[in-house]
Amino acid sequence: MPIPTTHPDDATMARISASMLLEIGAVHFNATEPFTLASGLPSPTYIDCRKLISYPRIRATLMDFLTAKVMRDAGFEAFTNIAGGETAGIPFAALVAERMGLPMSYVRKKPKGYGRNARIEGVMGESDRVLLVEDLTTDGGSKLSFVDAIRATGASCAHTAVIFYYGIFPETEKTLGDHGVSLHSLCTWHDVLAAARTQGSFESGTLAEVESFLSDPRAWQNARI
Repeated sequence: MPIPTTHPDDATMARISASMLLEIGAVHFNATEPFTLASGLPSPTYIDCRKLISYPRIRATLMDFLTAKVMRDAGFEAFTNIAGGETAGIPFAALVAERMGLPMSYVRKKPKGYGRNARIEGVMGESDRVLLVEDLTTDGGSKLSFVDAIRATGASCAHTAVIFYYGIFPETEKTLGDHGVSLHSLCTWHDVLAAARTQGSFESGTLAEVESFLSDPRAWQNARI
C-alpha cells in the first residue's frame, strides 16, 4: 500500500467525507424518537462509522485522507507505532498503519483478566511515539483511558486521529489538550448537516431539529430529560 503524500484541503476532505458517510447510510437523524447516547442523554443524531469497513472504495479513500491529514498536521516522521482503541478503532488503525508502513498495536478497554492481563496487544516499546486511531470522538473522554494505557508502557502518545468528530461540545479539545493530546479528524456533524441539505437526504423539519440540537446540544438534551 503506497503512502499517501498528496491530499485535498481540509474543507474538501470534510465535504467528501460527510457525503460518503451519508452515501452508505452511516448517518441517522430522528427528531421524533431521539437516540440514546452512551452517556444516557438523548440525541436526534447517530452515526455508525463501523459500517465503513464493508465499503472498500469509500474505506480506502477515507483512510488515505486520514493518513495524509495526520502526516501533514503532526509530521511525516512523527510516529513509530499506530494503536487502535478496542474495538471500533482496530480496523482503522490497521489500515492507517499499512499506509504509513508502521507497526500496529491495539489497546483494550480493560485488562483481559487472564494470562498477561495486558491492555496493550502487539509490540509497543518505551521509545515509541504512538498515534491513537479511533472511529469517532464525542467529548474526548473515552480517549484518555487509552492514552494512559499507552503511556503506562513508557511510550508517548500526543495525538489521536478519528474519522468523525462531533464538533459540538466545546470542552472536547480542551479535555484532550489538558491531557497533552492533539485531535485530528476528517469531518463533524456540521459538515454532515451541510451535505444532507445539499443532497436532500432528510426532510427539512428533521434537518431543522438537528440544527437546533447542534447549535446548543446541552439545552436540547435538558429539555428532553
